[in-house]
Amino acid sequence: MSAAVIGYDQAMGRWEPNARGRLEQAALELYVERGFEQTTVAEIAQRAGLTERTFFRHFADKREVLFQGAASLQELLVNAVAGTPASSAPIDAIAAALAAAGAVLGERRESARQRQTVIAANPELRERELIKLASLATALANALRARGVRDPTAGLAAEAGIAVFKIAFERWVEESNQRDLPLLMRESLDELRAVTAGG
Repeated sequence: MSAAVIGYDQAMGRWEPNARGRLEQAALELYVERGFEQTTVAEIAQRAGLTERTFFRHFADKREVLFQGAASLQELLVNAVAGTPASSAPIDAIAAALAAAGAVLGERRESARQRQTVIAANPELRERELIKLASLATALANALRARGVRDPTAGLAAEAGIAVFKIAFERWVEESNQRDLPLLMRESLDELRAVTAGG
């Protein structure tokens, strides 16, 4: 009787809400514990109390758990640039995009730390992260061009913005760092402005 109850409870777990979040959390935990390459989709699904089929309804593969938010981040950045006043300088439009990203990402510090640990330990994942950042820079440059900013200004501002994002994000996920991401974004942008001003 107890075995049947346990089996029933496990089966019911598949239908509980937030399957995607549970899969993401299970994957991050396993990637940190065992390593990305050593973790299987079956293990992720089991830890989340779900099936492999459910995993593949949410993610194309186990790498996608780490990069599934890229499209949403890109949309957020582009919309923030588009929403700045027409009179804003390109770097100020980029600053608005960074502030928007910092506000959203800042709520997920622990999972961001776990994610960064996993990516840093795997060359293939580091390469994919660089591709993601390059895609974000392209999207930002296109958003600036749509506002009438010409090249090379659009490209330079976008690449500088992504460099600021990367540096601030890396500082934020450091274990000893207690400052919030939006603050680090502003500080990094101010440092860039000081460098370009010759300070």
